[in-house]
Amino acid sequence: MAVIIDGKAVSDRIKSEIALENKKLMDDIGVMPGLAVIIVGNDSASKIYVSNKIKACEKVGFYSEKIQLSEKISQKELVARIEELNNRVDIDGILVQLPLPKHISEKVVLGKIDPRKDVDCFSPFNVGRITINDYRFLPCTPAGVMELLKETGVELAGKNCVVIGRSNIVGKPMAMMLINESATVTVCHSKTVNLPEITSKADILISAVGKPKFVTADMVKDGAIVIDVGINHDENGKLCGDVDFNAVEPKAGYITPVPGGVGPMTIAMLMKNTIMAAKANAILNVKSAGKTKAAKSKSDK
Repeated sequence: MAVIIDGKAVSDRIKSEIALENKKLMDDIGVMPGLAVIIVGNDSASKIYVSNKIKACEKVGFYSEKIQLSEKISQKELVARIEELNNRVDIDGILVQLPLPKHISEKVVLGKIDPRKDVDCFSPFNVGRITINDYRFLPCTPAGVMELLKETGVELAGKNCVVIGRSNIVGKPMAMMLINESATVTVCHSKTVNLPEITSKADILISAVGKPKFVTADMVKDGAIVIDVGINHDENGKLCGDVDFNAVEPKAGYITPVPGGVGPMTIAMLMKNTIMAAKANAILNVKSAGKTKAAKSKSDK
């Protein structure tokens, strides 16, 4: 029987630590982290995700601002709103909830967020820094997976890791982060040949493919760590992951459930990125203010 990795418990602990850190930040330098969340249109799932992020901000003591925009907004108008937020000193993190309407380019919009405020870590600049292991932020879901792997106490160096899924949001950055920990990584996808043969050799198997109960027991090595990133619904409409939990759990060494596994960790990592951004931006603002005062002093002479 596998050890269940309780993502909700880990998430709650991290958010409690962030709340204490936030209180100290406000007491020491009077800075309250601020997160702006932009949602375009009325997608029901997106509304739930945004609501959960706003609630998390309240729990840890951050200022949050939800910006609801019409589905008909132009790309130019959306970019203008992002640029306004880039220039606001009270906003440390900017998040654009995906997906966006088809007439708006995600690539263009995400690229317009100031990298210092890109707390989702979706911009090319921040993703690129992960490849050289010199980053400020990590993408929230892969970062949450890394925290859950730490909970197992298993050393990642030298382990055979398989990631199913190659998305820009999870699969690719997940692979880079594992490589940065000296793991040996294979990334599988829809064109992979003999997938079960590859996954059954993995010490650590991470699935982010978005297909309910896709990973079956024959695809899993005895004693493997199985991380399920998927959020799906089964034939009965019940929430489930990519992993056939009931079949795989007796075979795995560690496993994450759905719900209650990776999901809660994503928001915890968003809070972590936001307070990191607030600290960095506070230092930058102090330096900028100092330069402004120095320039004014010189001009007065």
